[in-house]
Amino acid sequence: MLKDWKPEDKSIDKATQEMIRKAEKEGIETAWDRLKAQLPQCGYGQLGVCCRICMQGPCRIDPFGNGPQKGVCGATAETIVARNLVRAIAAGAAGHSDHGRHVVLALKETLEHGTPYPIKDEKKLKDVAKKLGVPVEGRKAEEIAKDLVEIALGDFSKQDEEIIKFADAYANKKRKEVWKKTGVAPRNIDREIVESMHRTTMGVDHDPLSLVAHGIKTSIADGWGGSLIATEFQDILFGTPKIGKGEANLGVLKEDYVNIVIHGHEPVLSEKIIEAAQDPELIELAKKYGAKGINAVGMCCTGLELLMRHGTPIAGNYLQQELAIVTGAVEAMVVDVQCIMPSLVDVARCFHTKIIDTSSLATFPGAVHVKFDEMRADEIAREIVRIAVENFPNRNKDKVQIPKGKSEAIGGFSVEAILEALGGTLKPLEEAIVSGKIRGVVGIVGCNNAKIRHNHNHIVLTDELIKNDILIIGTGCWATACAEHGIFLPEYAEKAGEGLKSVCKALGIPPALNMGSCVDCSRMLVLADLMARDLGVDISDLPLAGSAPEAMTEKAVCIGTYFVASGILTHLGIVPPTVGSVEVTKLLTKDAMNIVGGAFYIEPDPIKAAKTLIDHIESKRKALGI
Repeated sequence: MLKDWKPEDKSIDKATQEMIRKAEKEGIETAWDRLKAQLPQCGYGQLGVCCRICMQGPCRIDPFGNGPQKGVCGATAETIVARNLVRAIAAGAAGHSDHGRHVVLALKETLEHGTPYPIKDEKKLKDVAKKLGVPVEGRKAEEIAKDLVEIALGDFSKQDEEIIKFADAYANKKRKEVWKKTGVAPRNIDREIVESMHRTTMGVDHDPLSLVAHGIKTSIADGWGGSLIATEFQDILFGTPKIGKGEANLGVLKEDYVNIVIHGHEPVLSEKIIEAAQDPELIELAKKYGAKGINAVGMCCTGLELLMRHGTPIAGNYLQQELAIVTGAVEAMVVDVQCIMPSLVDVARCFHTKIIDTSSLATFPGAVHVKFDEMRADEIAREIVRIAVENFPNRNKDKVQIPKGKSEAIGGFSVEAILEALGGTLKPLEEAIVSGKIRGVVGIVGCNNAKIRHNHNHIVLTDELIKNDILIIGTGCWATACAEHGIFLPEYAEKAGEGLKSVCKALGIPPALNMGSCVDCSRMLVLADLMARDLGVDISDLPLAGSAPEAMTEKAVCIGTYFVASGILTHLGIVPPTVGSVEVTKLLTKDAMNIVGGAFYIEPDPIKAAKTLIDHIESKRKALGI
């Protein structure tokens, strides 16, 4: 099939197809070419039965029973699969939680040394403080923030056995009782990640059940800890998103402007680059070089952070990052951490584009290195923008081809923005669910995966669910896919079922709500928790479900696991590398439902997946008597 793999088979998006054709014509290698070169992929790896933990290996288990059934040390397929899964969860938790730590440290630097990051949302600061029991009356914002910083950093470092403070403050009593009863209440974000690595090192924990249980604990430390801390502190520092309009897709690049694409996950630097791109002196410099101005746009989750807070255009999601450069119109792609392809430097060599890496954690050979320092944030942001502006004269106009495809999109649906739209309470939404106008809510999260037609599963699943009166909330690459497809416009509600359509029209909202980047999955947890508190039930009792229809990263593994740990049935659109163990697969897809109230469900077909998610929601409605 891959011999005739056409651009239309690789993506459903016409702008993306156009750039794939340009790349093919100019001989530029993209992710789809590299996937084709990898085929057939290792069957042992796909099943998760390959072990590389010690140097007696690599060992692999024969899934057909004809070859080895144990590694050199004696580990079975059950142990190997469980260990690999826990390591993936730990890696995903490390990514998002370290992101959270960096934001907390940025606020700490501001308080102690006066970085150029003033507290923008004092209301959010006080709301978070009240949840954590920090006094706010009669105190300055800086005093409150100092206490919050101490609590957040304590969740990364405390050594007692008590649940971390943020999870304790944000999760309702019923959910915490489940975690305590099953022994998965997280004690310390870093400790759970370190213990994951310790348990899975050679010769330690061999029991699939205890391994998976610790994986669940680690995921909760991220979802209700590190990720949640990242979102809350970003809102405090950069402002809580409000409902507003932006544009999405490769067509947001401008032919006559200096184009800067800001790509990655942490918004600490990107906030400053957006400011620097509006500097009159730098705009004047751009005009001196023949451009009409500076066009700073986002990519992936950094792009979603900027879209949510500033309405900054977003050029695409994960599988579009190389294609933005293929337009030939990008002067600089500025990257920090996570989901950034190392191939960007190779693609950039075909054009004049400069890849600028900025994080001390992530260095790209062949890139321009401008490492970020919070104390010099304004200066560094201006330096980066200047590099892009001065690169404009090097652009080869004969190579420029920008697709026209782009769509308007409404975003900014933080929990606070949703509450404001509903009059300060979730009751209108809860009443719509109880009345049956809205049957339930599904949270959909990124990624893209080159094995799946770009954006296809995101859009098909979303369309199928809204047709059946399911309200969709979500984050990450799913959000960018929906923005590009026009789903984040109120008029898209015409494609929803009659009940959901009536609610959307009454509120002037689209049938699917963009809640931000993948680290902002915590917003969905907070929303679910508020609903559970209002109705006096556990999250697992609500007519909710989750989905990652184009899952790709270890972060997605962690997100899916903390959704399950929060009591939510969670669909995966790609078969994970765990099916080599019957015991682990049964534990994740069946037994977990009886232990934590949620479980994984695997189905590559988005239409079939939608039916199962709808059936699950209807069963929850029936149990609630609504």
